Amino acid sequence: MSFKYLDPFVEEYHAQFDNEEFFDDSVSGVIKQVQKELLDEKFNPSIQLKTLFDKLLRRSNYPMEVAIVGQFSSGKSTFLNALLSKDVLPTGITPVTSKVNFINYADEYKLKVTYKNGADEYHALDNISKFTDQREKVEDIKYLTLYAPMDILKDISFVDTPGLNSQSHSDTEVTKKILRDVDGIIWLTLIDNAGKESESQVLEEYLTNFEGKSLCVLNQKDKFEKEDITKTVNYISERFNKYFSKVVPISAKLALDSRVNQKDVLIQSATFDLQQQFKDAIVENSDAKNMDFFHEQFLAFKDDVKKINYHDNSNDIAMMKDSNISTVLDFIETDIRPQALNAKAFAIKKDLRSICDILTSEYQTILGVYESLEDILRHKEDEVLKAFDEVYIKHSKSLFITYDKLDTLFQNVADVIFQNIKPKTKVYYTEQKNLFSKINYHKDNYEGLEVQKEAILQELFYENQYVDKQVKAIFSHFKSVDMQSSEDFRDVFRIIKHAVQEWQIPYALIKKHREIASDLEFANIRQYVSKVYEHTLLEYHRSILGNISGLHNKYSFLKGAITFNYAQVIGKSIATIEAKVLKQSQMYESDSIKFSISIPSKAAILDEVKKDFTFEKIELFLTSRRNYLYKLVEQSKEQFIQINAERIDDVLVQKHLIIEKIEALAVIQQSI
Repeated sequence: MSFKYLDPFVEEYHAQFDNEEFFDDSVSGVIKQVQKELLDEKFNPSIQLKTLFDKLLRRSNYPMEVAIVGQFSSGKSTFLNALLSKDVLPTGITPVTSKVNFINYADEYKLKVTYKNGADEYHALDNISKFTDQREKVEDIKYLTLYAPMDILKDISFVDTPGLNSQSHSDTEVTKKILRDVDGIIWLTLIDNAGKESESQVLEEYLTNFEGKSLCVLNQKDKFEKEDITKTVNYISERFNKYFSKVVPISAKLALDSRVNQKDVLIQSATFDLQQQFKDAIVENSDAKNMDFFHEQFLAFKDDVKKINYHDNSNDIAMMKDSNISTVLDFIETDIRPQALNAKAFAIKKDLRSICDILTSEYQTILGVYESLEDILRHKEDEVLKAFDEVYIKHSKSLFITYDKLDTLFQNVADVIFQNIKPKTKVYYTEQKNLFSKINYHKDNYEGLEVQKEAILQELFYENQYVDKQVKAIFSHFKSVDMQSSEDFRDVFRIIKHAVQEWQIPYALIKKHREIASDLEFANIRQYVSKVYEHTLLEYHRSILGNISGLHNKYSFLKGAITFNYAQVIGKSIATIEAKVLKQSQMYESDSIKFSISIPSKAAILDEVKKDFTFEKIELFLTSRRNYLYKLVEQSKEQFIQINAERIDDVLVQKHLIIEKIEALAVIQQSI
């Protein structure tokens, strides 16, 4: 049956998932999975974090570490040589091992000397004695690493430590520090020295927490009777059972003597020698077309192997069995190794979770920067709005004062006009017909009115420049109101500006607390803090400047309404009143019985002056419930609320990006 219609789906599945990386359940698999997730570009990972994962991967593949510990002259170096089947470490009566020796696997024998200043040197293994003997000046050396091509070192890294009763206090301290990190401990002591008070004190101080992965090895069993050995083993097992899982008597000397002659060891050594000869021969015969140049060496190797295989090593096997060294190897394999693997897995996973904690903590630090800015913007809003209201409360009284000054000016203008409307005898003629229908004109006198325009202008403008002085005084006052209110608007901006600047100070140079944290993330937050004016304060500042510009425009409007040709406006009012007075005379002359003549009231004159100055609009502008300052303050508040909401939203965007990373770290940590 054909399912061709499924082919597109199958192709799409393979395209999407075939390249997906899968990780096994091993410790290195867990490390690689977490490494892939934490080194994702969204976290902007640091070089230090990448380096740390490289170290963790090396650590996951690194052999377990077993420390050989004991007091000097207990045979530690001989014991290690027995385990390695070769005289790698120097031995002697005096405490010659004065430095920590790490014994690791490599394809060839070599010695690395690591100095306290961090420098490394490589030497031939034959030179080791000059770097380990306490009788030599080796103060600048930190530790030594011996490399050997031995199969046992592929799984176990041995640590040969100075004696805890070494002549060097610093070396003893180094040994103490190493004991905290190793996977297992082999405490080596001489049978005739075991259990003495000096050892009891050392064990109490350093081995209390190693029960289950520490072994007590009693050396030199070849020098004592079986009964004495059994007695000592039972005594140590009972007295020091809280320190050791097992007590094993051995003979390091018998083990070393037997192991160096065993077939597998001899063949391995011969093979290594052959490899070295081959490497040297290749260098000398780099242009060779075939292997003839190495024929003789290979034949010699085959001959050596043949001799080894025919050699009777039954005595060596018996010596090995009698040495009891295999019990030590069994303990390492069956007791220390499982615990070491579990401990390593536990420790590495703990470290991975710790990495997540560290990165989370650093992101929490960055998050705190955004949260504190958000908090400022939210909590300063009420203070800013209240400050705007206070600007109105403070200056609204001044607007009434301006209004009163203008009203007084117009009243004074009206008074001057009123005072200069004077009685004046006027003559007019009326038509009369006589008996013969002849038209005669009759002359009549009456008390009329005259608006003394020149006197008014003289008093208002020419003589004392009264109006000019009053207008200047009014707008000097109003200008002061404009300037003070403008400065108060700037003070409103300074509330948010100073709060944000105070926020900026402690974060301007913010740095990561832990080395593995992202350099780029902290560079980004420093840049954000340094650019706070551009991305946060600028909009508030623009708004305030716009508000101040609005204030200036209102001032200019009122000033223009009053000062623009105010002399002509007053002249117009005088002309209007003069026209009304003239009209009264004309009406009276037309019908003296019906019409009369009266001086315009001060109120009527004042109304005319105010009308010509559109004073009703000025009154609304200055003194109404919704005067210009009230409207401007309300508009400013609305703008601030809108800008503040936008700025908070911008902060929330940055904040949520960090929160997403924190949440992603939590998911990664839970998966470990």
